[in-house]
Amino acid sequence: KNEFATALEDSGFCIRYCFAPCHPFKMSVAEVGTSAELLSIDRPCACPVGACKCCCYQTMTVTSGGQPMGSVKEQCYCCVPRFKAFDEAGKELYKIHQPTCCGGMCINCCAEGNPCGKGCCKASFRIYPASQDKTDGDAPYIGTILKKPKSFATEVFTDANAFDLTFPESASTDEKALLIGSAMFFNANFFERENN
Repeated sequence: KNEFATALEDSGFCIRYCFAPCHPFKMSVAEVGTSAELLSIDRPCACPVGACKCCCYQTMTVTSGGQPMGSVKEQCYCCVPRFKAFDEAGKELYKIHQPTCCGGMCINCCAEGNPCGKGCCKASFRIYPASQDKTDGDAPYIGTILKKPKSFATEVFTDANAFDLTFPESASTDEKALLIGSAMFFNANFFERENN
C-alpha cells in the first residue's frame, strides 16, 4: 500500500447530522507520520448532487499553506453529474464525470468490470482534458479517480473509503493536489451516507 496522507474533516455534529450530505466543511490532509499539512479543502453548503441540476452547484477549493491551488465546480447537467477543475487563476484544467453509456444519459456501472464480479463495489470518475469536447461513452480519458472495494472487516467495522488515483501524465504538483482534493469532494458528495 502507498498510504501517504490522512484527512480529517472539521465540521460540527449538528451541521453534519441535519444537513448531510450537503453540509459545509473544511478538511485538512496531513502527511502520515509527521502530521504536516499537505493541503486544505473547503466546501461551502450547497444543494446535493441529484438527477438534474441547473443552480446551487457544489464547489470545493483547495489551498496549501494558505495559497490557493484551484477549485472543482459542479456544472449544469441532466442525469450524470459533471464537474470542472480550475487552477488558482480560474483557468479550466479538466472535465470530470463518471463513465457514461446511452449517449451520456446513464452512468455505466460496468465500466470497471462486471458489477457482479471483479467490478463489484468500484465506482470511478474519469478525468478528461478541458479542451476535449466528447467525454461520453468510450471517449479517451487521461486519468481516473476510483473508489476501491473495501475488505469485509473494513466494510463491517468502519466507514472508511479507499481511492486509487491515476493522474494525467502532464499533471503538475498543484494539479495532483487538486485531484486528491477532488477525491475527497466526490467521497463527500457520492459515498458518505446521511447522518454519518
